[in-house]
Amino acid sequence: MRGPLLERGQFSGRAIHAGQRSSVALSHQCIVTCGAADFARAAQELTGSPFLLHGRDPATGLDCIGLVTSALRKIGRRISVCTDYRLRNLDISHLLPAIDQAGFMSAHGPCQPGDLVLLKTAPGQFHLAVAALEGGFVHAHAGLGRVVHTPAPLAWPTIGHWRLPQS
Repeated sequence: MRGPLLERGQFSGRAIHAGQRSSVALSHQCIVTCGAADFARAAQELTGSPFLLHGRDPATGLDCIGLVTSALRKIGRRISVCTDYRLRNLDISHLLPAIDQAGFMSAHGPCQPGDLVLLKTAPGQFHLAVAALEGGFVHAHAGLGRVVHTPAPLAWPTIGHWRLPQS
């Protein structure tokens, strides 16, 4: 899996380690909804955390759902997501209500920092990513074994897109 991603030039080697903040300031031209910037920042702070399927603790490992729940917890939002899923799933409908529970609303158009996207990475394989403050996406990458910041555009089709509403 590592080869095809690197062939597409997706990983530039500019990973940010867990707990490290980016030195790139958010452009004044970037539209950030209230709460979304904090969510994006919280996700970015988890970059470098190890990957672990069903992982919910940044110290021991996160999967894509663990990344989202950990970032939401950092900004004071609590959601409950079951761990009854596999790396590949034919049906994820039982996981989607947690997105509404966290306060996300369906979004359309270009991604803004803090947006949550659902991707289809392979048949029966779904993945969540968070739009980063300075562009690109933060996600838990099983192949690389850690949470990474990937430049846009992502190599996979987006099948869901949500945004935290303005307060």
